[in-house]
Amino acid sequence: MDSSLDFDRDHLWHPYAPMATTAPTLLVRSARGTRLTLDDGREPLDAMSSWWAAIHGYRHPRLDEALHRQADIMSHVMFGGLTHEPAIELGRRLIELTPIGLDKVFFADSGSVSVEVAIKMALQYQRGRGNPGRTKLLTIGGGYHGDTFGAMSVCDPVGGMHSMFAGALARQVFLPRPPAGFDADISAWMDESNRVLAACSEDDIAAIIVEPILQGAGGMHVYPPGVLRWLRELADRNGWLLILDEIATGFARTGEMFAADHAGVSPDIMCVGKALTGGYLTLAAVLCTAEVAEGIDASESGVLMHGPTFMANPLACAVAAANLDVLTSTDWRANVARLHTGLSFGLAPAHELENVTEVRTIGAVGVVALDRSVDVSRVAAIALDHGVWVRPFRNLIYTMPPYICSDEEISTITGALVAAAAGAAT
Repeated sequence: MDSSLDFDRDHLWHPYAPMATTAPTLLVRSARGTRLTLDDGREPLDAMSSWWAAIHGYRHPRLDEALHRQADIMSHVMFGGLTHEPAIELGRRLIELTPIGLDKVFFADSGSVSVEVAIKMALQYQRGRGNPGRTKLLTIGGGYHGDTFGAMSVCDPVGGMHSMFAGALARQVFLPRPPAGFDADISAWMDESNRVLAACSEDDIAAIIVEPILQGAGGMHVYPPGVLRWLRELADRNGWLLILDEIATGFARTGEMFAADHAGVSPDIMCVGKALTGGYLTLAAVLCTAEVAEGIDASESGVLMHGPTFMANPLACAVAAANLDVLTSTDWRANVARLHTGLSFGLAPAHELENVTEVRTIGAVGVVALDRSVDVSRVAAIALDHGVWVRPFRNLIYTMPPYICSDEEISTITGALVAAAAGAAT
């Protein structure tokens, strides 16, 4: 009989990987706190929070308890015509946490699906308001919103991961990527954006969709809050909706509860996911204003045309509510500021490496950008030799650590990233 790893190599696909691959895949036996336990006994720090989701680490006692308690009551029940307390409680918490005006909640299966739902909301809203010709979305270059078809259509069309599907995707309107840096001047960007807008019809556009402040898988690109304020004004002026994709940035990752808070902007529609359940189960949510809901109800269908089988799964909702309780019961702002200080200090030596073009941090995010694409397996192996699990992409070695990391653990993570960046050049 094949070993577990042999079977995995021969039969199981992994994200953005070929089926026929010789790249090493590590077998995880368990996880607790900030650490993974590998099959060979090593226990590296997880600097990725399992792709930005496990913000409180693994096996958190309050999240474990919430999951077990709910499993003893019911694991699932359809949401069509039925409801349950975990969904109601999670809805309450989300409305309390999110920017003002977002008081209608749709529970989705995943981040990508939540983007699909947000797009449907925008299109149905415009139909309900008598604008059926408004079918396009406006976005900015460099974005990433997921791997489903609607989401792919608003990902970066050139540098994104989905260019091979361009002929099958809806054609959207792309503004240039905003300038890099939280305090960058956006005047030239606004002028260029206005030239793009002058060449298209405002009557074709239903909504603007962007990742606020930090573009994640599109390149960990940080841009100024003034961009969001300008887009909010643009949407209001033209009768468009503003959709903010907070799937990667939500729940304190950038130093504010939501990245939109850096700009003091409230969207019409917001997507959240990833950290929503603390990394326990897949769940996302789409929140919108009462005005958006009224427009959707006024469309010819009279209902929002989406309804997942596992919508508002009780297990996921229960652990998500507990996860938000854990987050908000702490001084999360001070804690993320502590992590930011540690990341900034620990990554500073990378500035001296010849192959490093930039080091940037925001909230609990640290990024080392290199002058060329990295060998993912090689860089990950170097970091692992320093006791840390990372998963770089493109030319970026980065971390989004769990919020429970100690100062010593942050020092270990940053040391591993600097070593990996240095090793990538040899």
